[in-house]
Formats: sequence, C-alpha cells, structure tokens
Amino acid sequence: MAYTDRFKQSDDDRREELVQRIERSLKTLTLQELEALYYDMSTKNYINEQ
Repeated sequence: MAYTDRFKQSDDDRREELVQRIERSLKTLTLQELEALYYDMSTKNYINEQ
C-alpha cells in the first residue's frame, strides 16, 4: 500500500491492517523479545491481568 493511500482508509480499516501486521510480526519474536514486550505493555497498563 502506498503511503498516501493510508489517508483514504477508514479508521476501522487502518486499525484492522495494523492489527494484522502486528499479529504476523509477533509470530517471529523470540521468547525473550515476547517477554520484554509483555513487560513493557503490562507496565503501561495495556495488559490487565484478570
């Protein structure tokens, strides 16, 4: 997708695109990288343990 095309997307479409990219990228991370990401997200309250 061209950079300028991103301005034509709805917020929902852009959000879905970003979620898909992040999900694909997560599969390539090592355990240590996942733990670091988890720690960072939990300290910023993006992850709430229930």
